[in-house]
This record gives sequence, structure tokens and C-alpha cells, in this order.
Amino acid sequence: MNSRQRRGIILLILSVLCALGAFAGVLSVVNDVKSKVGPEVAAYRLKSDVEPYTPLDEGQFEKIEMPERWLSENAVTDLGQVRGKIAVTKLKAGSLLQSDMVVDQPALRPGQQEVAIMIDAATGVAGKITPGSAVNVYATFEGEREGAPAQSKIIVTNARVIDVGELTSLEPDENSRDREPTDAVPITFALSTIDAQRITYAESFAQRVRLALVAPGGGTTVPDKDRTYELAKDK
Repeated sequence: MNSRQRRGIILLILSVLCALGAFAGVLSVVNDVKSKVGPEVAAYRLKSDVEPYTPLDEGQFEKIEMPERWLSENAVTDLGQVRGKIAVTKLKAGSLLQSDMVVDQPALRPGQQEVAIMIDAATGVAGKITPGSAVNVYATFEGEREGAPAQSKIIVTNARVIDVGELTSLEPDENSRDREPTDAVPITFALSTIDAQRITYAESFAQRVRLALVAPGGGTTVPDKDRTYELAKDK
């Protein structure tokens, strides 16, 4: 091996050592930054402005990741905390969600009362109904006399849910045609007196009671002509 080849090998070795040294330096800096910043956690940022006393839902927020040490103690890291909550003041788009920005939604308004009924888990909106949800309540009834057509009726519109209980197994009633146990969920509504009467009547006498989830901000009433359905009249 001549001197030129030896010099080339030495330079190559030095280059490799320098590269390794640079890589070690970068790695050391990265590790130092990570140790100073700490682990990242989920936080939630408002997509748009929210007016005071407006019910909150998960769609109003976007998930971001940021270092845990930079979050305040009251930062919300679990979006489930907004269920059944309302905004305390006007919330600005881009703000990080804090627990002191929200409070529990008032359970009852003047003239309302709490009414709880059991809803068949198979005919409700499984897993999607939470406190603060608005639902339309449908009931199906047999004909009033022999030969009369069965009817489906919307008996309550925009019923506000204030509590959802635990799934419960119910034994069939002695007079029920269905002798198999059913799973039901107790759901508590905030209703006016007349709507409370309608919904308890349906629970007692309807063949089935179903809930239809109303989209946030929907809030439209159903015209009287569309509240009752008979198959024979469907054109």
C-alpha cells in the first residue's frame, strides 16, 4: 500500500468518526430537548366561536398534541368531560378547552319535570344518546279496534335527555307476547307536563317506543300531519 492509499484510508476513517460524532451530538440535543419538554398529551381546541350557555358537543373541538408540562392544571384532556355541559361565557375559536369554561347544563327549566322511562336497548340509539341530547320519541300502537290499522306516532319532539342509566336486563311481563328477557336502559327526560303524560302513556301502552336522535342545532318541530303514519296511507 503506497502513501497516497494510506492517506485516503486515514481520511475515510476520520470522516466516519466525524459523522458518528455529529450524530451523537444531534442525538444528545434531541434527548435533552425531550427531557426538558416532557411527554406529549392530548388537548382540545375550539374550531369556532361558541355563544354563552350553548350546549357543547364533541364536534365543536379538534384534538391536538402538546407537551404535558405546558398545559394548565385545568386543561381538558378527555373530551368526555363536555357531555351534558354548557359554555360559561363566549368561547373563542382556537382557544384550548379548560374545565372552568364549562358548567353542568341545568337539569330543569321552569315548567319542566323529570320523567324516566325504560327504553329497549335494541330500539334506542345505542351508545349515541348522552345527557344533553335531543330526541324525537316514536311509539307504535295497535289499531283501536279489530281490523283497524296499526299506527306509528311521534308523541314528543325535541325531548331533552338529562340522564342515561345503566343497561338493565328486564324479565318479560306475564301478559307479554315476547317471553324472552330484554335489555333496557333508563333514560331521564326534562319535559313539560303534557309531554310527560304522552311519554308515560306510550311506555305503558305502546307496542314499541323508539328514540330518534336529533342533530345538534336541528330543533325543528314536526308538523301535525306528519306525526302519524299508517302504511295504507303511504303513497
